[in-house]
Amino acid sequence: MPRKKLKLHKSVQMTLIIVAAVLFISLAGMYFYKSNFSTANTISVSGQGVEKAAPDLISIYFNVDTTGSTSKIAEDANTAIVTKLKSYIVALGFSDDDLKTDNYNIYPEYDYDKTTPTITGYRATHSLKISFSASESDKITSVIDSGTNAGAGISYINFELSPELEQEYKAMAIQTASEDAKIKAEAIAEGFNKRLGRLVSVSLDSYNYYPLRAYDSSVSGTSAESAKTAVAGITPSEREVTAYVTAIYKLG
Repeated sequence: MPRKKLKLHKSVQMTLIIVAAVLFISLAGMYFYKSNFSTANTISVSGQGVEKAAPDLISIYFNVDTTGSTSKIAEDANTAIVTKLKSYIVALGFSDDDLKTDNYNIYPEYDYDKTTPTITGYRATHSLKISFSASESDKITSVIDSGTNAGAGISYINFELSPELEQEYKAMAIQTASEDAKIKAEAIAEGFNKRLGRLVSVSLDSYNYYPLRAYDSSVSGTSAESAKTAVAGITPSEREVTAYVTAIYKLG
């Protein structure tokens, strides 16, 4: 019997030790959080960074739209146009891989005038694009003709930043935005006769870049001539790459 009581006593002691340890860790955690992440005596500032870059790519976007009584007929008609387009593009000195698919879809079309909608046929849509150096702007007309001669439409033409150049200027814009936030924080601290303390947190709020759309079929019409006219002699302006950050600093 005495041994049983002693064993029970030890288990109770162990339980109390565990509870005490949990309470200690919880209190220590709360203290750490309050001392390190409390918004008391902090300032929040926003920083903006803007960098300008000249587009180094021209991208021409094609659309191939075909219909048929069956999905196979619509698909085959679409494939025939795309195959012809590729051959024309290759003849201009491009490779097969330069013409890339953006989107491809086949779907039924319905007659909704009847009580029960019925399928009237099928439509296949294929969106493709080709990109080349902005220094080769003399190729624009030939590429447009390749598309229209093959039976494709021209959706739009962009002057864009290549992915590599976009990433380079994105990093620069974020850095500029961060520096802008720090300058503002230092000015605020000085204005209140405070010392700017450590950085508590920082977040990237947004990043923006928009290519220059030189031609849009929904605005300028769908003919090849309207596309050629829209881009004739165009000199693309620099594009803005912008970034916004929010930073929180301690005040000393």
